[in-house]
Amino acid sequence: MISSEKASKLEFLPAVIRGFGSASDTEELLLRLTTAAIDLTGSASASVLEFDESSNCLRFVAVPWFWRQLLKDFLVPMDKSIAGWVFANNKLQIVQNVKKDPRHYTVVDQATNFTTASLLAVPMAYKGFTIGVLEVVNKGDNLHYTEDDATILEILALYAAMILWNSSLERQIQDIRNEFAELDRMKSNFIAITSHELRTPLGLILGHATFLRESVSDENREPMDTIIRNATRLKEIIESLTEVDNYEAGVARIRQNSISIPSIVREVVSSFQDMAAIKNITLQEDIRDEDLQVEADANKITVAVSNLIRNALTFTNGGGHVLVMVESVTGHVQVSVQDDGIGIPASDLGRVFDRFFQVESHLTRRHTGMGLGLSVAKTTIELHGGRIWVESVEGKGSTFSFLLPLRPTQVKPAEKAFIT
Repeated sequence: MISSEKASKLEFLPAVIRGFGSASDTEELLLRLTTAAIDLTGSASASVLEFDESSNCLRFVAVPWFWRQLLKDFLVPMDKSIAGWVFANNKLQIVQNVKKDPRHYTVVDQATNFTTASLLAVPMAYKGFTIGVLEVVNKGDNLHYTEDDATILEILALYAAMILWNSSLERQIQDIRNEFAELDRMKSNFIAITSHELRTPLGLILGHATFLRESVSDENREPMDTIIRNATRLKEIIESLTEVDNYEAGVARIRQNSISIPSIVREVVSSFQDMAAIKNITLQEDIRDEDLQVEADANKITVAVSNLIRNALTFTNGGGHVLVMVESVTGHVQVSVQDDGIGIPASDLGRVFDRFFQVESHLTRRHTGMGLGLSVAKTTIELHGGRIWVESVEGKGSTFSFLLPLRPTQVKPAEKAFIT
């Protein structure tokens, strides 16, 4: 039968736990919890000890404020303490007379100039793992700890375990984020150094190869064309790496002029007709509005459109279709590249614009490329204050679209609010 005192405390406990929710960090939560443990069990003090794998000991993570500095680096051995026994055996312990218990770790009392008379300690376990120990000491008025006190402390111990578990997960997540940030920094440094070091020798290769091509016999021109073509491809890769890296580093620059998007799209579509013909793909444009001027860097927009069309042709099988549409959409120009190719799995849609991302793994890839084209297109459009996105159904095709703001003089008064 539940005692009236226990029933009263159990009724009060939910309100106490709800009060923890206003705490801003783990330390404050645990301090509030130890205060609740002291009040609800009528004890002189309370503490939370967490298992430390590196030392195979317990360490204090929450104690009364006047002992915080003193015990912050204090370690409690597993084999010489009651708390260690509770943790190792995952069982609570009520010790009414600590002096008679050889497991009591007197070093803590000596360090704090405090005399422990009685003790109640319960294991803190969560998701099948024992994380630490919650203990209260010195029941008031020389009374003995009861089963009611143990029940209350077990409830608080569960909550303390949840707090420490979540804190541990947050630390792990932060560590992973730090590792990713460091890897990203190393990757950016590698790209910057590699791009810089490759530019000069590659420029010499292209220059001399182009010169030699004009002076060799006709039968030797094909090998020279192969050298020039592949060196040019390497140059494009280096420029793409640099473009994305400059954008991410915040040092990318654009040379804005008034340019015609329909004209650029027509030129780019025309330049890819040979590639489309080789793959037996129908490549067409659909210009729905001729008067679409934007303030942008013509070269960069050309590269972005080229990358989207190249991507569409790459992932469309022979006999397929690629359509490039240009139209006005509420103060913006929208360019869409639609194909009926292999499409993109739904699980990969959120990553297609990531640098080096490939829908196919390196073991199953049937299409060439380094996964840079879409990333370059994204950075280019965003650098111009635009937005780019993709819609796709696996096995049916994809549509890559981007929006760029029209020149202010082209925007009707009712449309200006959309841009600002």
